[in-house]
Order: sequence, then C-alpha cells, then structure tokens
Amino acid sequence: MERKKPAYLTLYEALRQEITDGVWPFGARLPSRRQTARDRGVSVITVEHSFELLCQEGYIEARPRSGFFVIFRPSEGFSPAPAASSPPVRYAARPENAFPFATLARTMRRVLAEYGENILNKSPNAGCEELRGALSRYLARNRGIRVNPEQIVIGSGAEYLYGLVVEMLGSSRVFAIESPSYEKIEQVYRARGVMCDLLPLARDGIRSDALKKTQAQVLHITPYRSFPSGVTASASKRREYLQWAARGERYIVEDDFESEFSLLRKPEETVFARAENQNVIYLNTFSRTVSPSIRVGYMVLPPRLLQLFHEKAGFYSCPVPAFEQYVLATLLENGDFERHINRIRRQERRKQADASM
Repeated sequence: MERKKPAYLTLYEALRQEITDGVWPFGARLPSRRQTARDRGVSVITVEHSFELLCQEGYIEARPRSGFFVIFRPSEGFSPAPAASSPPVRYAARPENAFPFATLARTMRRVLAEYGENILNKSPNAGCEELRGALSRYLARNRGIRVNPEQIVIGSGAEYLYGLVVEMLGSSRVFAIESPSYEKIEQVYRARGVMCDLLPLARDGIRSDALKKTQAQVLHITPYRSFPSGVTASASKRREYLQWAARGERYIVEDDFESEFSLLRKPEETVFARAENQNVIYLNTFSRTVSPSIRVGYMVLPPRLLQLFHEKAGFYSCPVPAFEQYVLATLLENGDFERHINRIRRQERRKQADASM
C-alpha cells in the first residue's frame, strides 16, 4: 500500500513547479507564510517546512524583515555565476564504520543460511537480480528515480564505474570535470585515454562562463557536495547543466556520492530525475553508507543508452561477489539500510542545531 505523501512535501512540489514554470519569476516576493497557509488551506508549520526545503535547494531565499524571494533562474542561455569567495564549508565528519556491525553480522549470517551454496555462483555481468531489484525500489522510495532493474549496473566502486562510462561513450569524447574535484575522477579518465577539460567552480556549482566555452561532450558533476571544495550545486545550476546537455549529443555523469546524508527533510533532488532527454548517467556507492571495505557501487542508465552499454561494455564480468550483493539487497529490503541513514541524519541535525545555539 502506497504511503500518503506529507502535506509539506506536496506543497513544496507545487511551489517548486510554479517557480520553474515562471508563475513566480526571479526576484518575485512570495506571500507570507500565514497568507500562504490561508490560500492553500494548510497549517503555517506545513508552509514553514515547505519554504525551508525551497531555501535549502536554492529556489528561494529568506531576507530579514522582508520575506521570501525567488532566486531560481530558468534562463534560456547562460548567466555568469558569482566567483567563489568564501572558504570551503567544513562538514562534521561521520564516525568511521558508523553502520552497526551487529546488524551487518546478523544479515551476513542470514544470507549464508538462506542462500547457502548459491553465494558461490557467478554473478550476472550487470549484477545479481536481487540487488538490482532492491536498488530499483530503494531509488524510487528515496531518490525520486523510477527505473527498471535492467537499467542498473553493479560494479566494484566508483572508479570501476568511471571506466565503464568511458568504455560505453568512447575515449574520443572530451570529458569536462569540476576543478577542484575528487582526484581519482581525472586519474581514471586520463588513464583511459580521455582528454579532460577542467571547469572552475563558483559557490553554486561550475562557473557559467566556463561551461559555455567548453568543447566537452560529457560533463561529470558531483552536485550534492563536490570534494574537496564542499560546493553544492543550486537548483538554477542543476537546470543549467541540463540545458547544456540538451544541445547536441551531450551527456552528464551525475556522481551522487554521500548524498544520502543530506540534512534536508526530503531526499536530495537528483539531476537524473529531472532529465527529460535520457542523457544523464547516475552513479553512487555504498562505501560511506555501509563501509569503505564494501567496494560496491552502482550505475543507473537511461533507456536510450542500454543497447549501447551492452554493445560496448556489457561483456565485462561483475567484479562484486554474489555474497556481498545478497547482503546489500537484504539490508535494502528489510529496512536496516534506511534506518541507519535516518539515524545518522538525525544525529547530524542535532549537531547542527546545537552548533547554532
């Protein structure tokens, strides 16, 4: 039975749609929270939660003693982004091995008992059906990504998946990456013979002038929180990335590392979920959410790239043991994975609240 969507999330989605459709253009002042509550037939608390989400995702901003104003630009071209001037934000470090060992050990014993000798079987090239199916349902519940299990490919961490992207799209394409960025992104691409164009970051994402000038055909982004800068792409910037990719035969690789630990009251909005041209490839891993020793990542392909993937890279064997895949599938299906994520997010919210007092 499908759970009823919370009122604040329904209102958030309605206001977001109105903003992106231009009903509330850039610079417009939204009605007050009390006025919005009366107009929409909801409580002031519901409006406050919705406005908080819109602020956190970069659609509106609160101005002292003035109200809430739209800062989202659905521009048709590219507008210069402000240069980064503030130092990188320092985020509270999570404890190492935060996933409860007792839960992990219990799940491993359960998998051994239920699957028996099947854990010794070779995994299908794209990964075990159990994990791909569990991921499909998890992504729909928590990330706004609704895909079939056939669109998911399992690999041994992000670096392995970067290589599969090159195998699929070809090393003759120029790949644009954020500067600075996680060093292994550039290292893997260059090791595969790819020419990389380094695009400087501003405080809301890649600088617009650099994005406009690049000759790249593939854009690798980490919109949730770029490492090591800590930059998070705003809603306007994510729309700009999609506008860039809509011109010609271009693709976006969305590296969504660590986004599960967002402090938002709803799942972080992904570029993949907002794409209309089936040209975004989504990547994520379990190295931070479960353990660095769990070298498991996954790639979500849009339908139009499935045949190309199978032709160019589908012959590679899955390097992840079936046992680890069954363990992760069980954690996703029985709710242990999401309970862990929610527990960490609550802890981080409390730390943030204590720090602001």
